[in-house]
Amino acid sequence: MNLTKSETQAISRTDTFKLLGAGAIVLIALIAFYVFANHSVLARVVGLLAAAGAAVTVALQTVPGAETLEFLQGSRSELRKVVWPTRAETTQTTLIVIAMVVVMGLLLWLLDVALFWLVRLVTG
Repeated sequence: MNLTKSETQAISRTDTFKLLGAGAIVLIALIAFYVFANHSVLARVVGLLAAAGAAVTVALQTVPGAETLEFLQGSRSELRKVVWPTRAETTQTTLIVIAMVVVMGLLLWLLDVALFWLVRLVTG
């Protein structure tokens, strides 16, 4: 198994402190959100969003943060390559699934009726 350099290395000490700092920013923002409950909700939410943005900015300065950002960008790139079904294909597939559910429901109901009849026949 071939591990890349980033997978074999532990998180560096500075990255750990940066991630702890980002967590502390979020925690302080949450505490402030509830401490200042008598202030405007809009102001508190804007402050909370600003703190979350700052925390994300700090977290992205770490190696795991950069790898996460690279992964998200790659995922977005791959998502753009997906060929989505047309409306007609989606409608046909949905109708086929609904028809199969109805058919299976009827078959299971008939099986239930037959087994019920058989049990009544055996037990009298």
